[in-house]
Amino acid sequence: MRKLRLELGDSFEVIYVMCGMAREFGDTLPVVGEMLEAADRSGMPVDTRLWQVAPPRSSHPACIAVKAAAEQGDPSPYLRRLREGLMCRRRKLDSTDALIEEARTLGGLDIDRFRFALSSHAVLEAFAADLDRAAAVPAEHHAEGTGRVKLPSLEFRGSDGDVHGVYGYSDYASLASAAIAAGAAPAGNPTPAVEDALRTFGSMATAEVAAVCDLPGPRAPAELWRLATEWRVRADRVGSGELWTLA
Repeated sequence: MRKLRLELGDSFEVIYVMCGMAREFGDTLPVVGEMLEAADRSGMPVDTRLWQVAPPRSSHPACIAVKAAAEQGDPSPYLRRLREGLMCRRRKLDSTDALIEEARTLGGLDIDRFRFALSSHAVLEAFAADLDRAAAVPAEHHAEGTGRVKLPSLEFRGSDGDVHGVYGYSDYASLASAAIAAGAAPAGNPTPAVEDALRTFGSMATAEVAAVCDLPGPRAPAELWRLATEWRVRADRVGSGELWTLA
C-alpha cells in the first residue's frame, strides 16, 4: 500500500472499507494461524501472544473507531496504529477507553470529537454500510469457511466504474497492474532514501522499507542497522521482527 501511494501519487485515492475479522472471536487458533501465514508470506512482524492469552472479544469496535477517525480526515495513521497494536504490540483494543487512548497517543485528532463519534449514529451507519459492501463481494472471493471476504482485498475503481479487484494476499505487481487498469498513472516519484521514507510514513517494518526504498534481499536490513549504529533510526522489537522509526 505504501509503495502504491508513492508510485501512483495523486491518481491513487484510498477509501477504507471496514468489514472486520470477526464480530465475536471464539476459538482464536484459526486467527493465530492466519497471522502466522500472513507474516510468513509478507515478512511483516507479528506477535500472537495476545491472541493466545487474552484476545479481543471482537474486531468491530476497532473498525468503528477507524470510521470515527475518518470523520476528521484521512484515517490511515490511526488504522495503522490499531493494526500494529493488535498484530504485533499485544494491545487489547476492543474497548472505548483503549481506542481513545490510542487516538490520544497518536495525536492529530480532536479527542472530544472522536469520543462523540465513536457512539454516533452516523458512524455506526457508515460501518454498517461497509459491512454491506464487503458482503456484496462474490462468494468466490470469500475466505474458506468464514463467510467473509478475504483479507486484505483491494478493489480499484476507475472513472468508467469498472472494478479491478485483487482479493486476498497478493504481490505488488498484481496490485499495481490492477490500479493501472483502473486508470491510475505512475507519478514518477523518485525512490526515497530510508530516512525520507520513515519521515513520510512513520513506523515501517523491514519488509516495507525493502519495498518502498527498492532494497531487496539483505540490503534493507543492512542499511537499517547501519543507520541504527549511527543513532539515526531506532528499532523497536515486536514479536517476530522490528518496526523502525527515525531516532
